[in-house]
Amino acid sequence: MRGGRATFDRDGAAYPSGLYDTAQVAEPVEHLEDVGEAELERCRRDGFLPVSRALSPETVRDAVAGLEDLARPNSPADVQYEAWAETLLDTLTPGQRLDVTRKFMSFTAHESRLTAIANDPGILDVVARVLGGAPRMFQDMALLKPPGGGREKPWHQDNAFFHLVPGTPIVGVWVALDAATEDNGCMRVIRGSHRDGPVRHVHLRDLQICDGNVPIDRGVAVPLPPGGLMFFDGLLQHGTPSNDTTTRRRALQFHYTVDEVTSTSAEEYAAVFGMADGDEC
Repeated sequence: MRGGRATFDRDGAAYPSGLYDTAQVAEPVEHLEDVGEAELERCRRDGFLPVSRALSPETVRDAVAGLEDLARPNSPADVQYEAWAETLLDTLTPGQRLDVTRKFMSFTAHESRLTAIANDPGILDVVARVLGGAPRMFQDMALLKPPGGGREKPWHQDNAFFHLVPGTPIVGVWVALDAATEDNGCMRVIRGSHRDGPVRHVHLRDLQICDGNVPIDRGVAVPLPPGGLMFFDGLLQHGTPSNDTTTRRRALQFHYTVDEVTSTSAEEYAAVFGMADGDEC
């Protein structure tokens, strides 16, 4: 089988102290079955909705095993490793490779245990009710923040990465496979920021919102146990600090819309997200 693309992350740098300090912590609903009309309205108002017990421990274990299988040399998925692991990679077992991997992409065609989560009926039911139509997944990722060196993902809006026609409805689902804590890099979000619309992004430590333009005073930390997840709008401002602990913070992420996605022109994209070569904060 032809392997996917393997790269090393060359971005990342020190970021300002306090950039992810949030005074609020999200209150999740417990089960997917608890998501009723009031919870859907909360999701639409806040731009996100956490659920603490969405997947069973067995499903979580299967997902981690699936990622370990994808971590083999010549993986069929696209894999990005942490830059500091480049000289170590050839000496590591697949299990050890997970602890130097930043992300996997495009794996649902190759790993049935992860595909089953992307197609989980309970998850899709909530996504469909948020979108107002039958969901279609157009992106799959696994976001691994390895212990002792998993780097920051700066504040951003996911729609800034997609280059889609403005107004395309997008719902993301972020699934915790380990305990995602405030110390090891759980999600931080800006409550209600999706209603502010698209904001300017630049290439600094990554494609990101300028640090000084993030309304941290509205920030909320979203810690989750293994098997917990968060539904969120594609325009929600969010980010995660680096993982400098000895614990793992592995997660899956899927993005859904209701129709075939259509790309936009570079000019239209720049008009919406304000990014151009040479932009600075």
